This record gives sequence, structure tokens and C-alpha cells, in this order.
Amino acid sequence: MSFNYGREEKKWRLWKEAEEKQLRSLGVSEDTIEQLHIHDWAVFNSDRRFYRRLQDAGTYLEEFAEETAPPEVKTVEDFLDSIENQQLYQILIMVDGLTLQIIVMQLQGYSTHDIAASLRLTEEAVYKRVRRLKEKIKKILK
Repeated sequence: MSFNYGREEKKWRLWKEAEEKQLRSLGVSEDTIEQLHIHDWAVFNSDRRFYRRLQDAGTYLEEFAEETAPPEVKTVEDFLDSIENQQLYQILIMVDGLTLQIIVMQLQGYSTHDIAASLRLTEEAVYKRVRRLKEKIKKILK
């Protein structure tokens, strides 16, 4: 959602007019009201600059994320094709297909419970396969 400068300034002016009216009814001097007005206007403009920068940064980050988003991994073959490290690739092609399928499902965001149910394994078996693969990779890549 973008920051609408005109609408926000209008809201600020309405709020400020109501506040100044209340201050006058309480007997606050015009000099003090003017100083508050100047201070609040400076704060409003500071916030407005912040939101503009935030909006610009958000747009930049969204474009950057779209440009650098890794291709979605849908199959074990896609997963293996996405591996750029030759040593890691050599390790992974020797791993059984079920363990690789678990890794792909984890990359897709499935929970361990869902993976176990889908592959008809226990959750403990899923954890063990992932742990063994991690240990194997650590041992070889040291």
C-alpha cells in the first residue's frame, strides 16, 4: 500500500486545527501554539520523507527479489540441476531417491509430519535420513 501524501497532509491539518482550537480554549498563548505547529509540521515532514524512502526501498527490494528468485524446485531432477557445487552434486547423486525426495519436499515448505505421511514413513525416519545426509555432506566437504 502506498503512502498518499495529500490525504495524510489533509488528515494532519484537520487534526492540528482541532488541537489548536482546544489549546486556545485552555488559554495557551498564540506563540506557544505557533511553536507547536512548527514542530509538529517538521515531524510530519520527517515522517513523510521516511515513508517515501521506505516505499522506494520496498519497491527496490521487491524488484531485486523477483530478479534473484531461485527457480522453484519441483522434482528431484530440478533439485539436482540447481546444485552448482560439483562436490555437493557428486554426493547427492549417490544418495537414495527417497532421501532426495524428502529434501525436495522440505524445500517446497512441507512439514516433517506431512512428508512422513506422504511418503509413508515415520517422522523419526524422516529426521534420521536428513541427519545422515547432513553428516555425510559435512564429512566430505570439510
